[in-house]
Amino acid sequence: MNEREYGPRGGGPGEAFAGARLHIVTGKGGTGKTTAATALALALAADGGRVLLVEVEGRQGVASLLGSAPLPYEERVMLSASGGGSVSVLAADAEAALLEYLELFYGIRRAGQALTKLGAVDFATTIAPGLRDVLLTGKATEAVRRREGGRRSSGGPHRYDAVVMDAPPTGRIGRFLNVNSEMAGLAKVGPIHKHAERAMSVIRSERTRVHFVTLLEEMPAQETRDGIAEIEALGLRSGAVLVNMVRPTLLNEAELAAAAVGELDDVALADGLGAAGLDDPAGLSTALAGEVRAYALRHLLELRVRGELEDVGRPLVELPRVEGGMDRSALIGLAGRLNEQGVRG
Repeated sequence: MNEREYGPRGGGPGEAFAGARLHIVTGKGGTGKTTAATALALALAADGGRVLLVEVEGRQGVASLLGSAPLPYEERVMLSASGGGSVSVLAADAEAALLEYLELFYGIRRAGQALTKLGAVDFATTIAPGLRDVLLTGKATEAVRRREGGRRSSGGPHRYDAVVMDAPPTGRIGRFLNVNSEMAGLAKVGPIHKHAERAMSVIRSERTRVHFVTLLEEMPAQETRDGIAEIEALGLRSGAVLVNMVRPTLLNEAELAAAAVGELDDVALADGLGAAGLDDPAGLSTALAGEVRAYALRHLLELRVRGELEDVGRPLVELPRVEGGMDRSALIGLAGRLNEQGVRG
């Protein structure tokens, strides 16, 4: 990998992660958001850390990524990190979160179960659409605050060193994160008001960061720039830009320029193919030159998009393209790559 072109610039990514306990990961669909969030959780859990990865979209994306059965509504250790760390995963569910909420504040879990059978949860989230998001963000922020000894324990270490939220896509992230303020405005007093205010206090905290996953393509990069502007306009703290599926640099600057305008030395290329013992070296060189030109044009576009992302002023962190499919070993490799770039400081 060419460090000059693709390596971290500016102050490095450390400042985007340092001191944060809640890492909210968003990105345009198709950018590998869940993969990046899982790799980040593993990176933060290195050297004995305990991290909770919370999925809030109901897609069971983490379970699919890990090749496991759909996960229940419980915090379950699913990954081991380097140095003895662990990542627990919670597939957050609005209905289960509501039952937990009713039991916590009113002690009526059994009545709440009856309400869900009658469709009351769907009814409630239909007439107050923000309620679902309040419940989901509330669950994640409760995990951030929780200490050893239970939710209401005021002393002792935190149960988790960090919480990573696999959040909704960029186009919905502002509304999702700000919905607690909207609900607090609707419910002026009572448990719902306190619940929303408590969640929003964590989300607005200096120990929370919103990270954006993107590709070196124009549309996801534009959504990333727009998303960062929206988040910061809401008074929230943007973190790093996680550039996913980065391809290695195969040509130097002069070779890229020549290939892009079709000025490769076809004769030398054909001679090299012939020396390798390949049939029809002239025909192969023509086809290969076309492939190299396509690569050069794409790479130059990626460099331009990367420059536009740098102009936003947020640290860029890279995840290389993984060939052959994603598995636990590949995720560990991505986590290592994140920590090589200073994610854990």
